[in-house]
Amino acid sequence: CLMEANSVLLQKKYARIVALFAEQMQVTLDAALEFFYRSETYQELRDGIADLHCRSDQYIVDELKLEFQSAK
Repeated sequence: CLMEANSVLLQKKYARIVALFAEQMQVTLDAALEFFYRSETYQELRDGIADLHCRSDQYIVDELKLEFQSAK
């Protein structure tokens, strides 16, 4: 999987991740979106660290949930 993934595909992946995170954490889409874009997980996705963008949506949501719990 290459980090040069089409930016439209990455944006769609981000949208799916945010929606899934909101659903599983029972928060609004706005709250999920705000948390996502401020998260370390997003920074790693954006920077192509460890090819995180190649992981499943659920894997990334699980990472976000861990980050959310540790931020409390």
